[in-house]
Amino acid sequence: MQVRPKKALGQHFLTDLGIARRIAATLDDYRGLPVVEVGPGMGVLTQFLIDGGHDVTAVEIDSESVEYLDREFPQLKGKVIEDDFLKMNLANLFPGSDFCVIGNYPYNISSQIFFHILDYRDRVVACSGMLQREVAERLAAPAGKKARGILSVLLQAWYDVEYLFTVDEKVFNPPPKVKSGVVMLRRNKVTDLGCDEALFKTVVKTSFGQRRKTLRNSLRGLLPAGAGLPDDTIAAMRPEQLSVEQFIELTRTISTLRSNQSTQ
Repeated sequence: MQVRPKKALGQHFLTDLGIARRIAATLDDYRGLPVVEVGPGMGVLTQFLIDGGHDVTAVEIDSESVEYLDREFPQLKGKVIEDDFLKMNLANLFPGSDFCVIGNYPYNISSQIFFHILDYRDRVVACSGMLQREVAERLAAPAGKKARGILSVLLQAWYDVEYLFTVDEKVFNPPPKVKSGVVMLRRNKVTDLGCDEALFKTVVKTSFGQRRKTLRNSLRGLLPAGAGLPDDTIAAMRPEQLSVEQFIELTRTISTLRSNQSTQ
């Protein structure tokens, strides 16, 4: 029995075993850690993770896929969870243990998946997988690239992000209308940004919300009345030009301006 790809779930099943093997191999350096596979479908990636010696827990929202996996992968007995990954408390999956995340992620929720992973950055030490190429390129986009966005900065604050390779649309059933890209995230050594993290997120999101404006103009709403950013290089830049470190510096500046205002 085959699983019917469902458009509402953004399902495009990978049919190229060579590519599935390459994606599974991205976690070779993390053998010994539990692995969460998101949206395994018919298990084309799952089989290579199991063959590679990984302890796999599969999270699948499609009941038809769950039935298929339970039947075809007896090695996963008790480890196929029928649930919405975006609503799961991942800390409950492996109490006290770090883990990895992998998947051929549904295009329609891939950004949400990575925002969810960010919430568990202290536990997720590696994350890899395939998503729409434009989104994959955005995650890895360095400072100065137009593709750079909110998720680029927030992920790169905590992970080393690498774009690995492009996948043609012809190796899926059904073929998507766009190419795919495979990315790899490795947790870096940062444990503290050195600034107010909530404000950092607000600065990043506000900056890219008006990305055509310079930061001096787009961030006015975050400053005390009558205050402005110092007349420096960063204030005259647009958000895609900034590195993570520059966003942290900008956050500190705004925090200082706010503190000075509150003490007057």
